[in-house]
This record gives sequence, C-alpha cells and structure tokens, in this order.
Amino acid sequence: MYSVYILFSLKDKKTYVGYTSNLTSRLYKHNKGQVKSTKYRRPLKFLLAEKFESGQEAKKRELWWKSGAGR
Repeated sequence: MYSVYILFSLKDKKTYVGYTSNLTSRLYKHNKGQVKSTKYRRPLKFLLAEKFESGQEAKKRELWWKSGAGR
C-alpha cells in the first residue's frame, strides 16, 4: 500500500507533496529534520493522505498534485 501526502510548512506557508510506502515513518523523518527538502521548513502540519495499491498509481497522483491542475 502506498500513500501520497501533503504537508504544510508553518514557517514559509508552502506545501510539500510526496509519496511513500510507509507513511508513519516518512512523517516522523520529516518532523525530525531528516528529509533534505523540508529540513529548514519545519514545523510541518499534515494536511492530506491518499492511499493507492501500487507505487505507479501513487507516483502518478503525486505528479498531479504537483502540477498546475492539482495546485
């Protein structure tokens, strides 16, 4: 099972979109500063998660969220 998630930075008021096979572990890493792309954007607020059966579906949805249509 894969998840696409959206985080909101309370520091710079921007969103971060990602996908993972282990949502709990990934969110923990984001909030501990172990993810390069969000390390200096903490604190982060969890906004949304969507679940998918395959990584391919999740990646496709992540790209949609990052596109103009998803924003």
